[in-house]
Amino acid sequence: MLYCVPAKDRSMKSVERKGDALFVTLQSGLQKLTPLSDGIIRVQFTGKESFSDAEKPGIVKLPAFSDWTHEETAEKLTVRTKAISLVIHKKSNRFCYYDAKGELLLAESEGRSKELEEIPTYRLADQAMEKVFVDTPDGRKEVVRDAARVQVGTAYHTRLHLIFGEEALFGLGQHEEGYGSLRGKRIYLHQANRKIAVPLLVSTKGYGLLLNTYAPAIFNDTEEGTYLYTETDPEMDFFFIAGAAFAREKEVALAGKKEAAFAGEKEGAWECGTSAMDGVVRGYRFLTGKAAMLPRWAFGYWQSQERYETQEEILGVAKEYRDRGIGLDCIVLDWCSWPDGQWGQKTLDPERFPDPDLMTKTLHAEHVHFMISVWPNLTEGTENYEEFQKKGLLLPGINNYNPLEAEGRKTYWQQAEKGIFCHGVDAWWCDNSEPFTPEWNTLIRPESAKSYEEYCKTASLHLPQDRINAYGFYHAQALYEGQRGYYEKLREQGENVREKRVVNLTRSGYVGQQRFAAVLWSGDISASWETLRRQIAAGTNFCASGLPYWTVDIGAFFVKNGLQWFWDGQYDETTKNPAYCELFTRWYQWGAFLPVFRGHGTDCRRELWEFDRPEAPFYQALLLANRTRYELMPYLYSLAGQVTLEDASFMKPLSFGFSEDPETWEITDQYLVGKELMVCPVTESHYFGKDEAEKRGAKCVRKVYLPVGCGWYDFWTERYYEGGQWILADAPLEHIPVFVRAGSILPKTAFALSTEEQTGEIYFQVYDGKDGSFLLYEDEGDGYGYEKGECKVTFLRWLSKEQKLLCKEINKGTCGGAADDGSGEDAGNQAKALADRIRVVRPL
Repeated sequence: MLYCVPAKDRSMKSVERKGDALFVTLQSGLQKLTPLSDGIIRVQFTGKESFSDAEKPGIVKLPAFSDWTHEETAEKLTVRTKAISLVIHKKSNRFCYYDAKGELLLAESEGRSKELEEIPTYRLADQAMEKVFVDTPDGRKEVVRDAARVQVGTAYHTRLHLIFGEEALFGLGQHEEGYGSLRGKRIYLHQANRKIAVPLLVSTKGYGLLLNTYAPAIFNDTEEGTYLYTETDPEMDFFFIAGAAFAREKEVALAGKKEAAFAGEKEGAWECGTSAMDGVVRGYRFLTGKAAMLPRWAFGYWQSQERYETQEEILGVAKEYRDRGIGLDCIVLDWCSWPDGQWGQKTLDPERFPDPDLMTKTLHAEHVHFMISVWPNLTEGTENYEEFQKKGLLLPGINNYNPLEAEGRKTYWQQAEKGIFCHGVDAWWCDNSEPFTPEWNTLIRPESAKSYEEYCKTASLHLPQDRINAYGFYHAQALYEGQRGYYEKLREQGENVREKRVVNLTRSGYVGQQRFAAVLWSGDISASWETLRRQIAAGTNFCASGLPYWTVDIGAFFVKNGLQWFWDGQYDETTKNPAYCELFTRWYQWGAFLPVFRGHGTDCRRELWEFDRPEAPFYQALLLANRTRYELMPYLYSLAGQVTLEDASFMKPLSFGFSEDPETWEITDQYLVGKELMVCPVTESHYFGKDEAEKRGAKCVRKVYLPVGCGWYDFWTERYYEGGQWILADAPLEHIPVFVRAGSILPKTAFALSTEEQTGEIYFQVYDGKDGSFLLYEDEGDGYGYEKGECKVTFLRWLSKEQKLLCKEINKGTCGGAADDGSGEDAGNQAKALADRIRVVRPL
């Protein structure tokens, strides 16, 4: 008979506290438990005698934390902070996490709860390899078909087995499948054109798990088991986050200092509550760093397409927006700005862009900013390529630069500054930043497991196997640190220049990338109603993963139906087909309530006047959405301030505001903007089918759920509804349904053609029915003065019973007027001064 090799003994041998960490020696390995705050415990597990000192770039340096205890009995080891009790069963090494009230949050499986399998790691051998060039919609790519490899070390496959309770799960990045809760799903965490991997999982029970890995991973909650698996790691490494610990925080971070802005439990306290799920995101930012503040213009409308070809064309489009009176803050130059045949060269083609300085100066005079696409891959023989090659800063076997090396990042920035930034460029578009998309090299769509396998195989040829998900992180770091360093050097030289905040639109993100002013977008998607529906959940799950800024190609990138699997739009007649115009209009209306509002795509032009057709008032509906976005600018920019100062989320799943209402757990086509707005996009045609002949004309309504616990107002009609019910909401072509939570305070202003021209007064629309609060943020709109406290933060509180709006300025800012001392003694006078700028909406 076969010999049964006994399972490893997982029992505990010894426990020792060394400094601020607890070392647990097992019969089968070594564990290290490091409480990092009241709400976070880091867990490391290895089969070796010591832990890895490998760089974990997404995690910021954290202060020591020693306010925790541990105790042992014969059966259990318990580690306690003020918010977490971690109970470890000594015989099985099974972990169970409890909250401060003793309620179970999460448990590991019985038996083999943590598994490690040692594997060899490799790099390309220094010898000839078989390579081909493949033409894709991402450009011409160099692909290694066959190459020898040499072993460079060992690592682990890791697997953490878990038991979930009655809960929903969100996050893990962007999934184009349109998932709501991730329960019952298998998620492959690797980078792709339409996929963004971020290994943060958030539960409606108010906890989160952050995998401290930069390798591909798998989340599984199917009949095959419930676990988190990582592909190549020096050890098992993750953080448990108790969101309630961060949700209870009542302090506001301002320029590195904290002021006790909100009192305790006194009557009339200046309090700004957050949910435990919001607290998980705050815990993630505690670990990975603050989100950089985007400039105010970044929240206006961005016009892009594949592609504007000349300086003349760009200036003409911007002028047409101004002549038509449409809001516009940014115009985008897509790929091929370089001289013909010099892919990736950071130099503008002098024939098509004869005077780039004049171009940007003309745009800036009209308050339009200029974004340009830059790529990490370069054509052999170009000046930029030759510099990287000479310095040894190309990835092995491929024509991409190596941002994992500090010198590689420095060289990339120097090329960008010398060839592009010097001409007055305002923002970057880092396309193809995965940078490997093997799934796009096939005619038919690969299976998900095959895409994962091919990505791991391809990326590991060129990157360290434990870093292959992080290329986009390092690439974003190159531009952020390069641009910040550029201005720092000018200041050191005594030059007085106005610093531009970094803006980086990029297709690939990872843990901590919010520090680098990254805006992620969902890749090259195709035009259909089903795609629109799925994109909503793709965005909310991405933002649940801790990175705040996300957007889409409004109207989809591909509109026509092509040969390859991904070029599968449904509208070959594009803007000549009113059916596509209807889809684009609904997409644009949704885009007006995203963190970044951006039109882009191929197959047809995307300027709004292209949708001015006789069949229906599409153009007028687009203008209303554009105007609404700009009228809400004080609200939207305040949300951006809250993202940076308070570690808030700009957009999020409904469950983040209503985790105890199970009805919200599987709703994928409604979401929250801040805590005030609930956006309900229209995701099916009501006027035209795929073709004009399928004209429908039915009354447009959509089913909407109003979460329990508060009242809701229709944003457009101001009709009031009680929560806890489904309704049929009117959704005429003019707008999509949007609802405002009772107790909300919405700061608004008059429409203008750009955010820089919105210099009028802010007024406040209060939605009565409940007490409410809002944090109003104001600053100069650009530069990094906010890091030194050069901003104005005002706390607004609505008292429904007294019908009063109170305000308290909570920092001594230098923008937008003098600040009081924060004592609140002047609140009454300030409220009186606000009286003529307040409009109260009440239940009828």
